[in-house]
Amino acid sequence: MSMDFAAAPSTGNAALNTVVFGAFVVITLYVVYRVSSRGSSTADYYAAGGRFSGPQNGIALSGDYLSAASFLGIAGAVAVYGYDGFLYSIGFLVAWLVNLLLMAERVRNIGRFTMGDVLAFRMRQRPVRAASATSTLVISFFYMLAQMAGAGTLVALLLNVHGKTGQAVVIVAVGLIMVFYVLVGGMKGTTWVQIIKATMLLLCVALITVFLLGKFGFSISALLDEAASNNPKGNGILEPGAQYGKNELSKLDFVSLSLALVLGAAGLPHVLMRFYTVPNSREARRSVVWAIGAMTVFYLSTLIIGYGAAALVGSDVIQASTGKENAAAPLLAFEVGGTVLLGIVAAVAFATILAVVAGLTLTASASFAHDVYANIFRRGKADPRAEVRVARLTAVAVGVLSIVGGIMANGQNVAFLVALAFAVAASANLSTLLYSLFWKRFNTSGTLWGMYSGLISSVVLVFFSPVVSGASTSIFKGVDFAWFPLTNPGLVSIPISFICGFLGTILSKEPTDSDKHVEMEVRALTGIGAKGSA
Repeated sequence: MSMDFAAAPSTGNAALNTVVFGAFVVITLYVVYRVSSRGSSTADYYAAGGRFSGPQNGIALSGDYLSAASFLGIAGAVAVYGYDGFLYSIGFLVAWLVNLLLMAERVRNIGRFTMGDVLAFRMRQRPVRAASATSTLVISFFYMLAQMAGAGTLVALLLNVHGKTGQAVVIVAVGLIMVFYVLVGGMKGTTWVQIIKATMLLLCVALITVFLLGKFGFSISALLDEAASNNPKGNGILEPGAQYGKNELSKLDFVSLSLALVLGAAGLPHVLMRFYTVPNSREARRSVVWAIGAMTVFYLSTLIIGYGAAALVGSDVIQASTGKENAAAPLLAFEVGGTVLLGIVAAVAFATILAVVAGLTLTASASFAHDVYANIFRRGKADPRAEVRVARLTAVAVGVLSIVGGIMANGQNVAFLVALAFAVAASANLSTLLYSLFWKRFNTSGTLWGMYSGLISSVVLVFFSPVVSGASTSIFKGVDFAWFPLTNPGLVSIPISFICGFLGTILSKEPTDSDKHVEMEVRALTGIGAKGSA
């Protein structure tokens, strides 16, 4: 059956879906209000006072990381493209080894609230913090585009809203709720929302996986055979190449995507900021171990869910529905468990979107308030109450921008959009973080060259790629100003950042502060002098 003639499936009782969805919103709003300190301390607002344990923060980390891209986008990519869709999961999971081995302990010991604290430790404060804040805001915006676009898709399915205007109203509502989380709860409230959401998400995908396997007699082979027979690509979805093996250009695109996914997590500001919510570096390492465990369960489940959607719903039906690939998991839930399970799955997915966007908004507002306002404008002498007030005002501004961007990106595959955010993070942040932590000679010029070259090259290449124009899936349809052929810029922009960071350092006559480097190395390895150390 052709995709063009596939009937859009029913999504059950909209009233019941709305009740389940509304119940989650009310409960989480109450939790955020109850746990919020309602104080003006920057440590409380940005890092919850560093009072979360490693397991708690690990579950919250997985909540931050398991976004709408993971739950909606990857399941849809597996349902439509099979093996190639699962490659997203592999990249997302392997990326955490970089955080575990290179980042978690050192970042926790050196910084206080933001990535800028680490990068500016032994550099000139004002230009480096300005660059860090710029990078954080751009990455957060890209990431939020994916979440808000997913919100429009999801609640459109919940309420049977098929018009763009109705979906835009939904995105506005999501943005307003998210801003409330951040304004009232700060990091503490946002973390508890992440913990609740991650627990619900893991239970949900585990149960659906068990139900699915039960339908096929707990035979994965039977499940895969049915998925292949219900997909136009046939057995092609069981082997590499359905999405990225068509020609040499698509293979290069896959290499670029893989680089971005594996290296991007270590440069995501909202992930790095989570290491400050624990009392010491040991708990930071435990956080990553717990997060990896939770995400392993999740990503293995999405493989079964994706192929299950292909088997029971069919790729033609998925592509014909509102939201296309992003609708695979909700439609499968309706097929397996009817209206009630659809409502639960949609509520969990909505929780995913709200929690991740809240975390991103908090990170962006903290970076602006702490790095730009407190350390650039006020030269490190800002009143804590004023700094928190600026952070809250920034959260409102970021919320408005994310709403506008989400409306523009509505209909895009959210896993694909998040991959772009990973590419920008790997290009702008990873080289400067690694050089700062491990290269004694690295200096301010190298930091600025590396960060701005990676940021500018990745954003420019995305803007002139098929993501924005020139293709049927582009954000701007009907125009074509694309000259960069790859849909992910990581293959070009990540090496540019490392090369420019190196050249900026060796070509600069700026002296290296040896004493500051030694202090940074001792603190990174021992925690002596770090916030919360004995």
